[in-house]
Amino acid sequence: MSTTILAPIVLCVLGIIFGIILAVASKVFAVEKDPREEAITECLPGANCGGCGYPGCGGYANAVVKGLAPVDACSPGGAEVAKKIGAIMGVEVEEGARKIAQVMCTGGGHDKTRYDYVGLESCLAISRVSSGPLQCSYGCLGGGDCVEACKFDAIHIVDNVAKVDFDKCVACGACVDACPRNIIRIVPLNAKKYTEVPCASHDKGPVVRQACDNGCIGCKICVKACPKEGAIVVENFLAKINYDICIGCGMCSQACPWNMPRVDSETGVSTKCISCGRCAEQCPNGAIKFIDWEDIAQKVIDQGVVRTTTLVQA
Repeated sequence: MSTTILAPIVLCVLGIIFGIILAVASKVFAVEKDPREEAITECLPGANCGGCGYPGCGGYANAVVKGLAPVDACSPGGAEVAKKIGAIMGVEVEEGARKIAQVMCTGGGHDKTRYDYVGLESCLAISRVSSGPLQCSYGCLGGGDCVEACKFDAIHIVDNVAKVDFDKCVACGACVDACPRNIIRIVPLNAKKYTEVPCASHDKGPVVRQACDNGCIGCKICVKACPKEGAIVVENFLAKINYDICIGCGMCSQACPWNMPRVDSETGVSTKCISCGRCAEQCPNGAIKFIDWEDIAQKVIDQGVVRTTTLVQA
């Protein structure tokens, strides 16, 4: 028999033998897949964003079944998906506060620059050129790395600063990982109250004022104005909110001297106060008087809204 005929026959026989071996091996070494894993995968939104810390929705479902991941780690799915996964796993899920990403910078046109940058529009690239053009080493570079990373169109560059669309944000954390300056954080969002210090600078006051008109200088006026002890503290020259204590009254925002005074269009009176007391001293008609913070705090609790830190009499 010639080799031209024998070779194909040998290959066919070998193919059949190896095929049988593989078929037997697939049965012998088969790993049974937990049906709950497939059920969980079907519940997930399929974004594969990695916000849960696992490689895609399939990886997260596998981790949940193995007890390596909590049932409520899917940010895009939110509370609804968490409850479905909890039902599959037979565990009760407590509904927590919704979270969103927050850019800790409001510089934009208020920050100063050291040089004009011309090059690749990428925060990482910009930061490699003498640490970026901004005088503030904590400011948003506006290169859009976070925008590219977001799969939900929830963050955009506005006036050279990244802004988060709270309605679209699912707190997946992709923007947090993409930011080379680490100034994006995941924070809780409450529909009735929201207080934040949108600054990441730990520089001393004079340095901050030279670099940015909107930066926190750590003056502690907000701490003194806050009616809830510990709700806002200044650490390393930067004010921080404790969300477990904060009641969202807005008094810290009202007291901050770097948020310029403005007149309320509805009432016609100033809604800005830094508690210096000069208005009460200078008013010839005695129309302004100071009241205790405890009284204001009680008003916040009873009514939910306080506009100013002073009481203006008509």
